[in-house]
Amino acid sequence: MNPTSDFILNQTMLRITDPKQSLAFYQDVLGMTLLDQFDFPEMSFTLYFMGYPSSSIPTDPAERAKWIFDQTGLLELTHNWGTETDDTARYHNGNDEPRGFGHIGISVPDVYKACER
Repeated sequence: MNPTSDFILNQTMLRITDPKQSLAFYQDVLGMTLLDQFDFPEMSFTLYFMGYPSSSIPTDPAERAKWIFDQTGLLELTHNWGTETDDTARYHNGNDEPRGFGHIGISVPDVYKACER
């Protein structure tokens, strides 16, 4: 047996500065579902887990958290509080120096219909 056969790619994390705008884009344009939100007031950040659920999302918070970390292909949006009003807050988009990030690929049945969203 392959020693990594039970590994999964659970999530990709992107930092965001405007949760309202980012959530609207991923939900309304890309059709993702907000699976859960985790606030960490002691460290001043919030995590938003987005995805395309293939099964029912558990209603119990503890079960839902476990379920999220068993999923594949999720997007974790991280909002560090205060960045929405900090003009010096910058995240590297992969197009400007320093380069690194490339893209997130989402497969859709009809690319033209998806672009109309």
